[in-house]
Amino acid sequence: MPDSSPSSSRPPQVGRRTLLGAAAAATAAPVVLGSASRAAAAPAPRKKPRALPGGGDLGPNVLVFDPSTPGIQARLDEVFRQQESAQFGTGRYALLFKPGTYSGLNAQLGFYTSIAGLGLSPDDTTINGDVTVDAGWFNGNATQNFWRSAENLALVPANGTNRWAVAQAAPFRRMHIRGGLNLAPSGYGWASGGYIADSRIDGQIGPYSQQQWYTRDSAIGSWLNGVWNMVFSGVEGAPAQSFPNPPYTTLATTPISREKPFLYLQGSEYRVFLPEKRTNARGVTWGNGTPRGTSLPLTQFYVARPGVSAATLNQALEQGLHLLLTPGIYHLSEPLRINRANTVVLGLGYATLIPDGGVTAVKVADVDGVRLAGFLVDAGPVNSPTLLEIGPRGASRDHSANPTTVQDVFIRIGGAGPGKATTSMVVNSRHTIIDHTWVWRADHGDGVGWETNRADYGVVVNGDDVLATGLFVEHFNKYDVQWFGQRGRTIFFQNEKAYDAPNQAAIQNGSTKGYAAYRVGDAVTSHEGWGLGSYCYYNVDPTIVQHHGFAAPVRPDVRFHNLLVVSLGGQGQYECVINDTGSPTSGTSTVPSTVVSYP
Repeated sequence: MPDSSPSSSRPPQVGRRTLLGAAAAATAAPVVLGSASRAAAAPAPRKKPRALPGGGDLGPNVLVFDPSTPGIQARLDEVFRQQESAQFGTGRYALLFKPGTYSGLNAQLGFYTSIAGLGLSPDDTTINGDVTVDAGWFNGNATQNFWRSAENLALVPANGTNRWAVAQAAPFRRMHIRGGLNLAPSGYGWASGGYIADSRIDGQIGPYSQQQWYTRDSAIGSWLNGVWNMVFSGVEGAPAQSFPNPPYTTLATTPISREKPFLYLQGSEYRVFLPEKRTNARGVTWGNGTPRGTSLPLTQFYVARPGVSAATLNQALEQGLHLLLTPGIYHLSEPLRINRANTVVLGLGYATLIPDGGVTAVKVADVDGVRLAGFLVDAGPVNSPTLLEIGPRGASRDHSANPTTVQDVFIRIGGAGPGKATTSMVVNSRHTIIDHTWVWRADHGDGVGWETNRADYGVVVNGDDVLATGLFVEHFNKYDVQWFGQRGRTIFFQNEKAYDAPNQAAIQNGSTKGYAAYRVGDAVTSHEGWGLGSYCYYNVDPTIVQHHGFAAPVRPDVRFHNLLVVSLGGQGQYECVINDTGSPTSGTSTVPSTVVSYP
């Protein structure tokens, strides 16, 4: 078996880890008091805009196949050639397979490419073949295999094991692998973590060189090994709790979960299925008849195409339509305002929202049951105070029966060009579920520099009773996560501190060396986290010292389980793990310092 630890050598000039954000009311016409004859004429009534239609064609970048479609492999290969190394390109694709059986396919997925079946169950759409992610484009290094996804398919891998060598923002949902799953690239090069949910893998999952991973509400045959941080909640067949050796954090159930909405076909009609909420969830939601939930016809969605204005999108929302964002890039001159309970905003093929002029991209009111899923928010060059806002400041309504969910919604500041945002995601609404996000201040690409893509804060949680399952937040200038709400919970957290801090003074936090990756506010009396890791790689000034990865008030109901910090190759160091507890990282040896339970 190959060594499960990352190699100590590093390729030249790797840019990312290498060990491894109604219009104003019309002014009333003036009235002159005491002179009726001179009163201003009433303004002409505003013409009501024509109602927008629901439904429609999914556009040229949604490729729909059925078993009789000729040339499927050639079309898949064509998309892959375009997207394989287009990390910051503009191409966006969704590859959709109608129910049936397909044979002899290998769908290799590049950047901004999603593949999905169109059945109600993964087993409705079977591919005798593979859905492959590898890292040949990057010399066998999988740490930049971002922004791609697989969903709602059954695979019978050609050689018995499917390869899915990904990093952040690459969800694997509602998949049935009739065989094994290899999470490492060919040659077992560096790989830095990912996410599986609502999936059944009949055979063994081999993470090999994957440094961290989160698997939720699934069923697996077995799990092979672990490097630093492997987390499981609600997974049948998961290894037993054993952190830090092996580094397994295992929860029998997930406290609350609600799976991501998905597109499917009912006869010839497209619909969007909305899975129901589960409590103390374990195992997959499918496989025993029709999944539990409701569905909406596509006619209740405004099917958006790139180039549509924010005003039109908001008109659709005000009209009572949901949004289906087809693949492409959308510039927003004003925020998308989601004011209606149970609104669905679903992206296909990594549809990307770019706020212009410093606006917030999406603002959600304090209402029940909003579902945001499957899109990317890319900060614009003018600083946005926030990029995604769940509930207004001071939101306090109880949403426990029907929470808002944020799933596979990813945020990027810089990389594709200069971008700035003071705070990327703010969660004010109670009971919100953040289920898999990657909030990333870019450490490579275009528009990258300590001040060029300035972003002080990643995720700020003000709402009470918020749950995060799969929280990836990296490289912010100050705090990556700040949690001020009561009774918050996080299952799995992955973080790297900003590589590009120019010196110790640039990250000095009063008398504390550096800003914690994950900070719980001083007034919080109840909070809990499982399987949290923070890494440093201060490659501009390797002498920088970070006091700790985690900061929290010392109270009996503020509890953490299975924490770790790592210095990647000695590029910077941690003095402690949480507050003043935990051993310092050890020089140039990339070995975690761990705390099993705190306080």
